[in-house]
Amino acid sequence: MSGAGRALALPLARYRFTAQLEADLPLPVFAGPLLRSVFGAALHHVACTTGQTRCSACPLWRSCPYPAVFETPPRPTQFEQQFSQVPNPYVIEPPLAGEGDGMLCAGGPLVWHMVLAGEPTLTRLDLIVHAWRRALRQGLGELRVPGRLLSVERLDPDGGAPLPVLAGDGSRVIAHESRLWLPLPAVDADESATPTLEATLHLTTPLRLQHQGQALGPEQLDARTLLSQMLRRTNLMLDLHLGVRPAPFDAPALLAAVLPVLSERRALRWQDAPRYSARQRREMNLGGVVGRWTINAPAHALAPLLPWLHLGQWLHLGKNATMGLGAYRLETSTTNALLSKTV
Repeated sequence: MSGAGRALALPLARYRFTAQLEADLPLPVFAGPLLRSVFGAALHHVACTTGQTRCSACPLWRSCPYPAVFETPPRPTQFEQQFSQVPNPYVIEPPLAGEGDGMLCAGGPLVWHMVLAGEPTLTRLDLIVHAWRRALRQGLGELRVPGRLLSVERLDPDGGAPLPVLAGDGSRVIAHESRLWLPLPAVDADESATPTLEATLHLTTPLRLQHQGQALGPEQLDARTLLSQMLRRTNLMLDLHLGVRPAPFDAPALLAAVLPVLSERRALRWQDAPRYSARQRREMNLGGVVGRWTINAPAHALAPLLPWLHLGQWLHLGKNATMGLGAYRLETSTTNALLSKTV
């Protein structure tokens, strides 16, 4: 490779929330739906000014901060295909995902993370923190276990010290300008001189990729499905929330270059992620695959995909990403050259 090309400065940040519980809290196998539910209810309460039962029927639908954050209204994109549902500008990363049923004891810390994407969402951080405070006061789980927010910190993707978001007395939110720097590597034109690169996704929460509405198991998945759905979600997030237009890559061209020369190794298994849907009044299973997925290809074909795979560690992959599904850690042979920085 001939070194780095241009870089994208993306308005994207990950925050760590720490709360203290006033009683024991039974935590489900996957707590993403629980946290998303209480956050959404609290955000709606603090943001809604009209009391409409359906946001889409409200005259403030496209200006209210609640749908802007929690249920993004569809709007035109740069793509020929338009979408009736679009991704939201946040991801909740719950604690203990995939580690089995657990009990968080009274007085102990409850720690989760939240990724916020886009300038409008980042500027609403104070409202988001306020909503989490209300959610904790109202209580979590069937027992409505109350708690209080102790701290919020913005995490450094390079492993540096986190920055406090709450003032020392917790009275106000401290704003930090956040940029995730994503270098876009340039590759030598001489394909014969480029080495083989390897990228491994360590899937830590169930990855739920679907075909015709059906979740795909380990035997049904392939690299084409993984990469095409990753690029599709990335493109929509860049367009709708991260302010990147036109698209910084040609998805069909990237796939055409890498798929014929790609090999893969997979050590995947299915993991259930049950949840109760209050809207549908029934138990649902949001399971998907976890484990290790490794892709090998010549550098000239794989390197252009690595920045978007790296970005996926913030955006997550697949269905129900906002609940924390589709989380992974990326390991590559060129990790040091591709790591992003914040300012």
